[in-house]
Amino acid sequence: MVDVGPNPYVVDIEELTKANTNFRTAQWTGSNLQMTTMSIEVGGEVGLEVHHGFDQFLRIEAGKAKVVMGPAEDNLDQEWDAEDDFAIFVPSDTWHNIINTGDEPLKLYSIYAPPHHPHGTVHATFADAEAAEAEEHNQ
Repeated sequence: MVDVGPNPYVVDIEELTKANTNFRTAQWTGSNLQMTTMSIEVGGEVGLEVHHGFDQFLRIEAGKAKVVMGPAEDNLDQEWDAEDDFAIFVPSDTWHNIINTGDEPLKLYSIYAPPHHPHGTVHATFADAEAAEAEEHNQ
């Protein structure tokens, strides 16, 4: 799949999300919004992170997860169980992580406003995503 943004686009988002086998794939990137699909392996996680200056929306299309959030990296004082059809809203400047607690890959999509990843981003694995984030922080 090629990032088709910023062109107009209509898609069965559940089908697109479930078909994604990469850790992260940028599916649509515009000037003010981005949608990525994610596949988190059993026991894997999105990774503890915080987004300064923008909010994030995620929706689970398959699997089960534990969602944690809090005001600081060492203060994740909120926790939820989530599964198919659950939506997750992450306010700006909130530390968060999503951990796959099920027995199948966790399939979800994420909407960032504004975009967070470069147009066309594909991270095949969690390790690829971590390396890309580290490189971004070193620039």
